Amino acid sequence: QVRVVESGGGLVQAGGSLRLSCVASGIIFSNNVMGWYRQAPGKQRELVATITIRGSTNYADSVKGRFTISRGNAENTVYLQMNSLKPEDTAVYYCAYSVTTKPNYWGQGTQVTVSS
Repeated sequence: QVRVVESGGGLVQAGGSLRLSCVASGIIFSNNVMGWYRQAPGKQRELVATITIRGSTNYADSVKGRFTISRGNAENTVYLQMNSLKPEDTAVYYCAYSVTTKPNYWGQGTQVTVSS
């Protein structure tokens, strides 16, 4: 079993920055993908960014150029640096750990609120 824990959410004004962190523990698979998803009230959960074990990244168009996903020194850690935040970025952000084509393990989520 894999346990995923996020941290770093909060309240920030539009134009500000936040950094989210995620750690996966338990059984760690060598070929994994870690990523961030978000869900705003009344909307479906959507992909924000993913990163493979080799460092290949993928971003939603809405966050390209503003958000950066990266791996920590430990292979089971991932960060999301969010700059130039907009009110529409307000959502619960979830970290996901994948060993197949879809996320297999989810964190509990962390709230990000961007005020205008």
